[in-house]
Amino acid sequence: MGLDDLTAGWRADLESWAIPDEILAKAPANPWTHQVERFARRTGALLADPKGPTYERAREALPRGGSVLDVGAGTGAASLPLEPALLVAVDENAGMLAELGRQARGTAVQTVEGRWPDVADRTPVADVVVCAHVVFNVPDLAEFFVALDRHARRRVVLELPEIHPTSWLNPLWEHFHGLPRPVAPTAADAVSIAEALGFDVAAERYPSPDTPFASAEEMAASACRRLCLDPGRAGEVIKVATELGVWPAPRRTFVTMWWDRTADE
Repeated sequence: MGLDDLTAGWRADLESWAIPDEILAKAPANPWTHQVERFARRTGALLADPKGPTYERAREALPRGGSVLDVGAGTGAASLPLEPALLVAVDENAGMLAELGRQARGTAVQTVEGRWPDVADRTPVADVVVCAHVVFNVPDLAEFFVALDRHARRRVVLELPEIHPTSWLNPLWEHFHGLPRPVAPTAADAVSIAEALGFDVAAERYPSPDTPFASAEEMAASACRRLCLDPGRAGEVIKVATELGVWPAPRRTFVTMWWDRTADE
């Protein structure tokens, strides 16, 4: 399959995850928001104990005194543990960037608020580019990957779940809304697009280092928001999630994919 077919398939598969208008219209809160506190907790854990394939692949390519560009940086879980001389952090969420700055521990940080690759022209290049848990939010993946590659002097490293990050909610969507959910795209599709662009991609699968929620209450709050349910139904969500095997949350599978930057022609 050629690049055009792969990218069209990726876009169509992502669009199939859209929430139907009749459900979205009743949502008491934006179902796509992210909680800074959950991101910050994971950043703190990785700062205390840096590990994992994403950290290792980025660290080995980072020269002494080198720089890192983190695209979709969140609170810096993929980049702050690398302790670069300079971290350029790109994110749409000003609250995430503010928390990243608080956790920086003396690392020099330059922030760029905005969506990648819209802000690529005003973002400096770096030795290593990292991008964690962003890919499934990107409809134009080829353009996104090319912009990452052009901003890396040495290596691009991405981390993503093997399947769509909200797949854990699929049984709950069927229970509460009678709505079957998709199964595509997957991390393998993202790898195929990067390979079709000519990048020499390597990839590694592994169990996630942690579970996504610290408590049933935190899980239910997230599920209510994602499912467009009133937060007062959290107790019901916990009961149903337990019955359906959604809670306790099973360990997820992550994929780290990376390629080394080729010299400019």
